[in-house]
Amino acid sequence: MDQEPHTSAPARDSGTPEDFAVVIDARGAVMAWSAGASRLLGYEADEVVGRPAASLLAAKLPFAMRRRVAAGEAWTSDLALRKRDGDRVQVRLRGLPLAASDAGTPWVVAPAAMTYPAAPADAETAELWDLTLAQLPLPVAVYDREARFVACNQVMSRAMGLTQDEMRGLTLWEIYPAPPLDEIDRLQRQVVLTGEQIFREEQPFRASGEVRDHAWSVYLSPLKDRAGEVLGVSAVVIDITEQYWARRRLAVLNEAGARIGSTLDVTRTAEELTEVAVDGFADFVTVDLLESVVQGHEPQPIPPGAPVQCRRTAQRSVLSGCPESAVRTGDVDVYPPGTPPAQALITGQGAYYPASDPKLREWTTASPARAESMRRFKMHSVMMVPLCARGITLGVMHLLRHRTAETFGEDDLVLAEEIAARAAVSIDNARRYTRERRTANALQRSLLPARLPRAQAMDLAYRYIPAGSGEEIGGDWFDIIVLSGGRVALVVGDVVGHGVHASATMGRLRTAVRTLADADFTPDELLTRLDDLVIRLDREEGPDARRDTNGASGEVGATCLYAVYDPVASVCDLARAGHPPPILVTADDTVQLLDLPAGPPLGLGGLPFEATRIDMREGSVLAFYTDGLIETPGRDIDVGLELLTEALRRPASDLEEACDEVMRKVRPDPPTDDIVLLLARTSGLGADRVRTWQLPADPAAVAGARRMASEQLTAWGLTELDFSTELIVSELVTNAIRYGSEPIELRLIRADVLICEVSDSSSTAPHLRRARVLDEGGRGLLLVAQVAERWGSRHTSTGKTIWAEQPLPD
Repeated sequence: MDQEPHTSAPARDSGTPEDFAVVIDARGAVMAWSAGASRLLGYEADEVVGRPAASLLAAKLPFAMRRRVAAGEAWTSDLALRKRDGDRVQVRLRGLPLAASDAGTPWVVAPAAMTYPAAPADAETAELWDLTLAQLPLPVAVYDREARFVACNQVMSRAMGLTQDEMRGLTLWEIYPAPPLDEIDRLQRQVVLTGEQIFREEQPFRASGEVRDHAWSVYLSPLKDRAGEVLGVSAVVIDITEQYWARRRLAVLNEAGARIGSTLDVTRTAEELTEVAVDGFADFVTVDLLESVVQGHEPQPIPPGAPVQCRRTAQRSVLSGCPESAVRTGDVDVYPPGTPPAQALITGQGAYYPASDPKLREWTTASPARAESMRRFKMHSVMMVPLCARGITLGVMHLLRHRTAETFGEDDLVLAEEIAARAAVSIDNARRYTRERRTANALQRSLLPARLPRAQAMDLAYRYIPAGSGEEIGGDWFDIIVLSGGRVALVVGDVVGHGVHASATMGRLRTAVRTLADADFTPDELLTRLDDLVIRLDREEGPDARRDTNGASGEVGATCLYAVYDPVASVCDLARAGHPPPILVTADDTVQLLDLPAGPPLGLGGLPFEATRIDMREGSVLAFYTDGLIETPGRDIDVGLELLTEALRRPASDLEEACDEVMRKVRPDPPTDDIVLLLARTSGLGADRVRTWQLPADPAAVAGARRMASEQLTAWGLTELDFSTELIVSELVTNAIRYGSEPIELRLIRADVLICEVSDSSSTAPHLRRARVLDEGGRGLLLVAQVAERWGSRHTSTGKTIWAEQPLPD
């Protein structure tokens, strides 16, 4: 049946003054400004007249309006205007063109409401209109079988910003040629062809008559007659913006849980927080942490009246390079008392501010760079959220919007606080890990050699690499000990476990090895005594003292390789306790994995250790290492050994370069355990630098010993040491004749120091004693101690040797 046309009564948007009126000239400048406009936007006429009208807009003009303005046609649309204080106001305005002039078309703008004529009165369209339930409070439109517009209700017309007459006969793409309406236009044609309903959810976009983005659910249904023939399509649109953002917020929370805290690194965790926030709901995000947190220390409560110093740890923007930033990453920023970020840090509560907020404006204008950034990028909404974990404030997160039209709201604050709370726990865990790792690292490095000692007959180079950031520092260690007689002891070990306890245990074992080495124990005897020490430590500490940060516990244990090189005899004595065997590279580049008796790891007890002696020709290279170099979860240990032997097959003449070559070819990437590599190239002390004499057990031999030593010093050009050397030889030979037994041997060695040794077959060790006034003896070793740089004794397989060292003259 026919339906009479009808119109709705004009209506004015609530809050728009009745006397609101603005006249705009053809150039787009304000010509006249009413009192109602002043009341609404806060500008007086003298502040506005002459300014571009576009400067009053808070968002872009709707597409349909821009098209009608360009054509010089009347328009009606919802517009977002910016008030003098920076806030936004949304009003419905109508623009009417005045008489055209040579300079163009001027306009008068006033409040208005659109009127919508009812459906045309012809029978076919009236029937279709009845089928679409024109009075629904949802956007509804009807299209014919060619997907061309027929009719719509007021809500749809308002959303499109056009009347029915303006849209009638046009396709959706012709009405508004912008995505995603091109896809909806295609789907409408599909509904006509198939006769099947289609449902589609659209991401937020701005319809031509809207001033903000909306998310929509679109229902496209075929309209059929009684015979089932498709006459057209109905489009019902439901605004699901709130549901969309609720789902989006939930997705952001899930994403935050999955992405934040992937490492135990403070900076990386802060970067992950900014990435999630920018991807989720902000245009520019920064994370500023207290300086103590960045350093890994325990943060202290912030005094309310004091400025707060923070370090810019991470920042991210929707724009490449973060051009909005007024503070560079890594720089320190100071927040004065009472400013929004300081308040967030002190109170532990987040807040959001419009750009016009007095406190925010006072803080931003205090920094020219920050004020310029706010102005240049038109930032209109700011949110400050503290990072709190376990009741301690760690820093503050800044979130800003300039691309997103909507301002921050309460839901955004709740979401940001939830993300910040999750990130703060990860940052605090990373901070505590950083502190523990730094402590363990400092402890371990303080226990390792600060520099390699000088060894006359040996070139040395090493690499010590702690495990990567995903692991605690371990107990790998090495040492080089200069012994008497020009000999050098090389030690490499690995304490079971990680962390501070492993480093402390390593330090105790290193000290013990140095003490036992000074006593000149053979390698097998030294490991036996070291094994006893580890067992005693295990019993004294108990499992509670060894419990690690993960709650696991285990016995104290370690592996060790100990070697002593004698450059006079060109031999090396070695023994190992469960440690990987060393590699020997001879002067002719033959590589050999030394088949030493394995020996049990330290701490088992009751099992013997066995030493092996190997000949070391001059120019040979010994390689010592820990299992972190050759063993990794993704690589078999045999493969690691093969790579290591291949890397050492032709070692560079410079041992530092040889170490680098091994690291390039063998080192796991990333390392899962500490790595120690120690390379030693040996050289001998030739016969021209060693002189030995056999002496009879006769006091008369002392004078001959002094004479022979003096002659040898003259041959070596060391006459400056003649007096002190004769004194040392006299006293040591006299002691050997008086208290020792034959055979007696005197040996002089010219190494980096002058060494004097006297050996005999007695095992009685000498010692200093205080001689009384009337005593005839007891002063010999005291004199030796006065003229020698250092002296001592060592037991040998045939007796003992007393030795004294003097520095060579410059």
